[in-house]
Amino acid sequence: MTEPSPIRLPWIEPGDAFPSSRRALTDQHGANGLIAASQSLTPEMLEKAYRSGIFPWSGPGEPVLWWTPNPRMVLQVDAFRCRRSLVKTIRQAVERHYELRVDSCFQTILTQCAAPRQSQNGSWITPAIIQNYQKLQERGLSHSLELFDGQRLLGGLYLVSIGQMLFGESMVSLEPNASKICLAMLVQWAKAHGGQFIDCQQQTQHLQFLGAQPMDRERFEAVLTKETEKPGFPWQEHPPRLTLWGE
Repeated sequence: MTEPSPIRLPWIEPGDAFPSSRRALTDQHGANGLIAASQSLTPEMLEKAYRSGIFPWSGPGEPVLWWTPNPRMVLQVDAFRCRRSLVKTIRQAVERHYELRVDSCFQTILTQCAAPRQSQNGSWITPAIIQNYQKLQERGLSHSLELFDGQRLLGGLYLVSIGQMLFGESMVSLEPNASKICLAMLVQWAKAHGGQFIDCQQQTQHLQFLGAQPMDRERFEAVLTKETEKPGFPWQEHPPRLTLWGE
């Protein structure tokens, strides 16, 4: 019996173009969307990747693996399901004078998101990931939302923001539902400023419960081209704030 040909994954260096998404591996290869690997990671590579619908995801000790899965999980902000229990939780947070902050402890949020969780041996959020997303944050292309009770961090999330396209990366709750409150406020704020889409990358039941749906890669790339060329969100002038749902 003839052995199948080994899969040759493109190896890229800083400054190289990413391969066309048509060259990405599929479910038949057991790696839906894997498109390239690299030894290093730079902010320039990250920005170029996100503009092309590609993101890094690999484990400790592995090379940087780059992905563009098909289909892609995308949350259209109009489809977000803010269920009655979450509306109540948001109202309680407002009544308790919790505060939503932006970029006040970016590194802390990434570090908390990187903490091992049940059934996980490690995290894809490696020190190199933290360092390079911090550089993106310094360029205004990555942000964190944090929920505070006074000076006590309750949870948060971080994301990449290019034009009017938001790319959700990871969430963490140090107290129940804190990250869901942050996501709801992000959705409400993005919608108020003309945003329509939040890329959620991978399909999960949790994301589907919140209203995200699969989108085929061709349509996602068309959305991406259009949304990333629009003027960016007013992160500095009018940042997200904690308000009642619907305000």
